[in-house]
Amino acid sequence: MDHGFGLDVPETLAEVCLPERLALVVYDMQVGIVPQLPDGPAVTRAVAEVLDAARAGGFRVFFTRHMSLPNEVAGVSQLRTAKAWQRTRSVAEVKPAFPRDSPQFQIVPELEPRPSEAVFDKIAMSAFVGTPLEMALRDSGLGAFAIAGIALEVGIEPTVRHATDLGFLPVVVADACGARDRAAAERAFAGFAFAGGSLMTEVSAIAPLLRGRAA
Repeated sequence: MDHGFGLDVPETLAEVCLPERLALVVYDMQVGIVPQLPDGPAVTRAVAEVLDAARAGGFRVFFTRHMSLPNEVAGVSQLRTAKAWQRTRSVAEVKPAFPRDSPQFQIVPELEPRPSEAVFDKIAMSAFVGTPLEMALRDSGLGAFAIAGIALEVGIEPTVRHATDLGFLPVVVADACGARDRAAAERAFAGFAFAGGSLMTEVSAIAPLLRGRAA
């Protein structure tokens, strides 16, 4: 731990992985998203290992879900993005992919949230836009969070970059972050390393640290 100007500045993963410093964010592990990745089941198992460890160690857990608004109330950005993803020629052809309360909107059963955990719904890529996540972390005195889920190159990257601008320390669990475009994922990892505002780790390194806090 580095010290200066009245502050404790974490340098290592072990220094961050304390229930009073860090939470776990499980990003968009939804029934309609996980199967889009060829390695979706493997990613789910990796996220489950981190989640189990965080629960055992007494860490706060937050889930996010991506939600599609009805076309009638969706804005320009929402409709343009849906049009691009669905490869339609007109916004009139767009169909909401993840309507609230639809089966595909739910968290996969293997990672079912507990009553003691929070689920935040969002329509943006950053988990901090339009959700209570920032307030929930700050109100609990937490300055860091580990993040795992899908998809790295679409939603986790902007969440991590947004978090550093908000003054949080994100811990990216690399092998528990699924991606559909591997080249884009590698660019995201390279960007994290270049920017230097986050920590990178793997399940094998963080899970024992999280679980070990149970004592």
